[in-house]
Amino acid sequence: MTSPSLLIATSGAAYLYVVSPGPAFLAMFTLTAAKGRGSGARFVCGHLVGDTLWGALAVAAIVGANRLGPTLFELLGLGCGLYLMLLGWRALRTRSDAKPQPIGGGRPLATGLLFGLTNPKAYPVALAMFSAIVAPYADGLALADSPRLFFAAFAGFLAADATLVFAAGLAPIRRFFLTRGVAVTRIVGLIFIAFGARSVYDAASGALRRSA
Repeated sequence: MTSPSLLIATSGAAYLYVVSPGPAFLAMFTLTAAKGRGSGARFVCGHLVGDTLWGALAVAAIVGANRLGPTLFELLGLGCGLYLMLLGWRALRTRSDAKPQPIGGGRPLATGLLFGLTNPKAYPVALAMFSAIVAPYADGLALADSPRLFFAAFAGFLAADATLVFAAGLAPIRRFFLTRGVAVTRIVGLIFIAFGARSVYDAASGALRRSA
């Protein structure tokens, strides 16, 4: 029987997983500053699909399902890395006198979806986060517990998304991003390029080690 404390721990792990800063976190805050909470909410709704997928796989792994093989994550790492580098390059080319054009400003829902599904670090990070918090309960878990754990994690994802959208829409935070619009856009672009290059490097390194 799944205990209430385990369900709370699972929700907490999901919450921390989402609110931990990363490329999507920065993109959402920049987008909300320029376009409002509506665009930020659409972005996180798209990203929720990826969070749900990777979180479900992490829960399945914790309760005993086989983990995904390395090839899939290497391909995701390559694709995500190139995608992030492209977005970063576009952000770096923002003119000094231009109005900030946040990443995903035109299609926030689709951009959030791509971010969520193509993040090669999502599964390992989700697995590490859930394992660390749920570890004390791991020995008593069975596959029959998976649905309850999944819904507990989903509740944590929703709470975290609501927190981020609320925080990103606060006037002082929006003012910070808007008054430093071009600089913030370029900094985010550099971070995206760095994350993308690292993802490509990790994917290539893993493939070369396995083929050696």
